[in-house]
Amino acid sequence: MASKSHTTTDHDEIRRWVEEHDGKPATVKGTADGDDTGVLRIDFPGGTGEDALEHIEWDEWFATFDENGLAMRYQEEKASGEDSTFFTLVQR
Repeated sequence: MASKSHTTTDHDEIRRWVEEHDGKPATVKGTADGDDTGVLRIDFPGGTGEDALEHIEWDEWFATFDENGLAMRYQEEKASGEDSTFFTLVQR
C-alpha cells in the first residue's frame, strides 16, 4: 500500500492536521532576523523540541508561510496504514 500525502496552502487544513497530531507552530532558534520570523517548522511531541525550536503564534507562522509562497505537503498515513506526522514545506 502506498503512503497517502496531500499538498495544501489552506490555513485551516494545515492547522487542523498539525493540532490533530499535537503539533505547535515554531521557528528554528537563531534564524530570525529583524522582522523576518526565521525558518518555519512544526514542533511535534518527540521531535527536535525546545532546544532547537521556538514556538510562535499561528498568525505569525502563516504570515511567513504566505510571504514566502509556501505550501505544505503532509503525509496522512504511512504505507503501513499508520498515522504520520511527516511533512515538508515546498514552493507553491
